Amino acid sequence: MEQAAAIDYGYLRQLVFSLSHNVLDPSRDYLFDTRLTKLLRNQGMNHLNELVRHLRARKDSSLEFAIAEAMTINETSFFRDTRPFELLRTELLPKLIEGRRMQRRLRFWSAACSTGQEGYSLAMLMHEHFPMLVNWEIRIEGTDLSSEVVQRAQAGRYHRIEINRGLPARFVVRYFDHVGEDWVIKPEVRRQCNFRQANLCAPTLPFSRSTDTFDIIFLRNVMLYFSHETRKTLLAGIHHLLAPDGILFLGSSEQPADPSIWNAILAGGTCYFTPKKSSWK
Repeated sequence: MEQAAAIDYGYLRQLVFSLSHNVLDPSRDYLFDTRLTKLLRNQGMNHLNELVRHLRARKDSSLEFAIAEAMTINETSFFRDTRPFELLRTELLPKLIEGRRMQRRLRFWSAACSTGQEGYSLAMLMHEHFPMLVNWEIRIEGTDLSSEVVQRAQAGRYHRIEINRGLPARFVVRYFDHVGEDWVIKPEVRRQCNFRQANLCAPTLPFSRSTDTFDIIFLRNVMLYFSHETRKTLLAGIHHLLAPDGILFLGSSEQPADPSIWNAILAGGTCYFTPKKSSWK
């Protein structure tokens, strides 16, 4: 029985990898038991073995993707790790604003946006500290593999415990409406943010037009479970989308898979990356 269970977990690990490129170590197999409970219940099943038998018997793309979604880590909070946001406020955004004074346009991408707190944090940062941007075109794109968290981001509705994680009290009063038991982001903040479902490991990135360039990209705590090759491919695509003077933030424990095309800059107690000039034609 133990061998059969191990094979079942191996099948699920491979399924998740094929869809999301997340490499799940066998030591974390217990996560399938905890994160697929709701999915099993919705399918009228009681055990993972039933799920695996069902998938092996016939192709079920929607169910396979639901499993990959359920195994995606969606940990986030407002102004998570405050150092990148503080560095943006004090140094990086003022320089970008000066450099964009003729275009009057700034574009951000919160990759793996989860329930939207990162994107809304960027919008609130600009509302709070850069009122001169009121007539600029500010666009914050957020994408995530999980349709469920994207829907929550689009709604901009948060429970008290989520509001209490990282938000100064004055921001709650200024940028949220209290609706029932929840707090809802105000329309003037929400309209700057666009959230949609997308897979970072698909053959093409969510933004592929020649005009799809970004000034700042947040790709934080996304690649922890990606293989080296997946990281390299993803960051090559990110490099192509970033403006020549653009800025990339990774998670505090993450590094580019191909450092030859990135400058690593330490400032404000954190690290950010810019594309090397020699790699731009």
